[in-house]
Amino acid sequence: MTNAIPGVEFIDNANQRTPCVLVLDTSSSMSGEPIKQLNTGLKVFEEQLKSDPVAALRVQVLVIAVGGHEDVTILQPWTDAVDFSAPTLQANGLTPLGKGMAKAMDEIDAQKALYDSNGISSTRPWIIMISDGCPNDYGWEEIAAQCRDAEHQKKTVIFPIGTEGADFEALGQFSNKTPKKLKGLQFTELFIWLSRSMATVSASVPGEKVALPDTNSWSEIEV
Repeated sequence: MTNAIPGVEFIDNANQRTPCVLVLDTSSSMSGEPIKQLNTGLKVFEEQLKSDPVAALRVQVLVIAVGGHEDVTILQPWTDAVDFSAPTLQANGLTPLGKGMAKAMDEIDAQKALYDSNGISSTRPWIIMISDGCPNDYGWEEIAAQCRDAEHQKKTVIFPIGTEGADFEALGQFSNKTPKKLKGLQFTELFIWLSRSMATVSASVPGEKVALPDTNSWSEIEV
């Protein structure tokens, strides 16, 4: 459900928000089983968030697809998790990850301003970037540096995740954290971890440190 009037969602739900942006590689190389498993994982993410009474009202989700004819497309504008419906991804096109991450940062800035203007407190926004390859748009390195700087300034938290064959050196330039390598096509397991992490963060106080579910890395994060 998309609200036509900015801020109307806060009238009936003035809860603190935890913004989460998914930047998903939907380029041609994701065709077949990878995109199928990613779609399955997204549906699990939706179900898990809705099953948690706190996360359902506090987590806000934005989904950005990187690939296809439009290059970067917002498939799901900001919505509370209780109203989130997992979009169905289709694989085609190139991999303009730089452009996708720039869009994610712009959307976060605008949403944070909306929170502030409506008196809504919020935890630090998360960006989950998932790719099976390497950014191939012009100037992505500069955008990656801006992402690291934003993370350093505590404006956001960025989690780069790659499947087998991804360029982890390139993906790692978008964050101050080491990229995580997905085992096989375990997107469902990834989104279960993400939904549990979102539930933990959404129930926390902005500025405190919380322990995340075990991933062999990224064990603690400041919200």
